[in-house]
Amino acid sequence: MNMTPVCPFVKAARPDDNNASKKLGENSMKHQVDSESKVKKEANDSASASPKCPFGYDSQSFKIGPLSCTVCQALLFDTSKCVPCSHVFCKACISRFKDCPLCGADIVKIEPDANLQGVVDRFIEGHARIKRSVSSDNGEEAAESKQVIYEDVSLERGSFLVQQAMRAFRAQNLESAKSRLNLCAEDIRDQLEKVGNTSDLCSQLGAVLGMLGDCCRAMGDASSAVSYFEESVQFLTKLPKDDMEITHTLSVSLNKIGDLKYYDGDLQAARSYYFKSLDVRRDVVKQNSNVPSQVLDVAVSLAKVADVDRNIGEEKLATDGFQEAIDLLESLTLKSEASGLEHRRQSVLDFLRSQLPDKQEQAEATV
Repeated sequence: MNMTPVCPFVKAARPDDNNASKKLGENSMKHQVDSESKVKKEANDSASASPKCPFGYDSQSFKIGPLSCTVCQALLFDTSKCVPCSHVFCKACISRFKDCPLCGADIVKIEPDANLQGVVDRFIEGHARIKRSVSSDNGEEAAESKQVIYEDVSLERGSFLVQQAMRAFRAQNLESAKSRLNLCAEDIRDQLEKVGNTSDLCSQLGAVLGMLGDCCRAMGDASSAVSYFEESVQFLTKLPKDDMEITHTLSVSLNKIGDLKYYDGDLQAARSYYFKSLDVRRDVVKQNSNVPSQVLDVAVSLAKVADVDRNIGEEKLATDGFQEAIDLLESLTLKSEASGLEHRRQSVLDFLRSQLPDKQEQAEATV
């Protein structure tokens, strides 16, 4: 399955529900995220410094070459050394090769490199921890006594960890991706305890939990995947439903559980989760009827429910659901500059129309 991971810390066009397929299942890391959690820098006091990595990393560059795996392009995980050439890679990455990807030497054996892994672990631990000075308005006297503290900048660190996780995920280094996402989730939980349930942090945690679910699903651990998705749902359900980022994350998690139930053959359970997602999305459209992406989300949810209805023998319900989704998208007016959204709308419409019998077949059926 082709999976397109998207960082929940960066606002982007929604990837989930993007491609209509027979089952319209959202691709694994297209989770919650698409227009997913925006990066909003919290207002810092006048003494705050811009978050910077002490090792030179920033969001626009990739400066950790010695600590990265040339196969997955992410930070080394379970660092292993080829013998005899001594080139290092993630264990999961190098285990797929018989010759060294860097120099072409035959790999006689693979040995763990605990020392380098220790450096990588310290790099992760130190990332985004910066010196901050506590300022005061009391002039020189205060300047002499001002304190220097260390503080973790969670958004910068979180974005970094998710970036590394997505690189590893794309390369099928799933244990590495899962490890980085778990660290990210721990960081967000710590921040939630400190500052409370802000919409950004809540949406980010829901997204990361969903991405952890995607990792488990890709690893064949459906049970753990469902647990992560359900945790995401339970967490987000407690929050106010007036934030579109949170409701979108919630609806995608519900669909993810529905997908797993669908593939497991439990169609009634799948329909239940798809319908809950549909309800969430319909409520959002009631309050935001002028947001085309939300209307598209509703159409996709209608298609998911209709697809299950057809598979359980409820053909009329299925036809009505597909038709409702078609009517919704045909009445949707998009601005000329929204070409990407128009492409999605047309793609979903093509799928929906393919699910309805043509008029000739309908006429023959009534004879």
